[in-house]
Amino acid sequence: MKRFLAVSLAALMLLAGCSTDISEYQGKTPKLDIFRYFQGQTEAFGMVQDRSGKQLRRFHVALNGQVQADTLTLSEQFVYDDGEKQQRVWHIRRVSADRYEGRAGDIEGVATGQAAGNAFNWRYSMNVKADGKTWLLHFDDWMYLQDDTHLFNKTAMTKFGFNVGTVTLFFTRKDSKGATP
Repeated sequence: MKRFLAVSLAALMLLAGCSTDISEYQGKTPKLDIFRYFQGQTEAFGMVQDRSGKQLRRFHVALNGQVQADTLTLSEQFVYDDGEKQQRVWHIRRVSADRYEGRAGDIEGVATGQAAGNAFNWRYSMNVKADGKTWLLHFDDWMYLQDDTHLFNKTAMTKFGFNVGTVTLFFTRKDSKGATP
């Protein structure tokens, strides 16, 4: 039993050491301001993969963002490769210079985010339908601004602390005036 606990503890410490901290991106450019980047029209192409890397679904997202004072309202229209359509409307509030909170209909509680340099980390829990059931999954989004027009997003999905899949998206602004050079 002691050996099992020691191995388990070592594995947890190894996993904890693999995490990235948003502060590591502080000096990276171009600087990402999600309000500026997502204001107006943006589109994205993405895929969902299971924990082994097998592609499960592909999708396209049309996004429209409106900024008013300290709030970004981001409307997302998803179309999946099997024809399914979904909509999500985020209400994201800037709570300090680099911290954000957000809500959407299928999000449990409050999403939290932090920006530094060209990166943005967004964490939330979402009810996801799969195989006729609804699962509460935890999402850890990492967004990276490449240039005024392009943004990459990689998301780890977990349940009970275990990886269940990955979402990868590539965003393109339809009007590149929003991003900070």
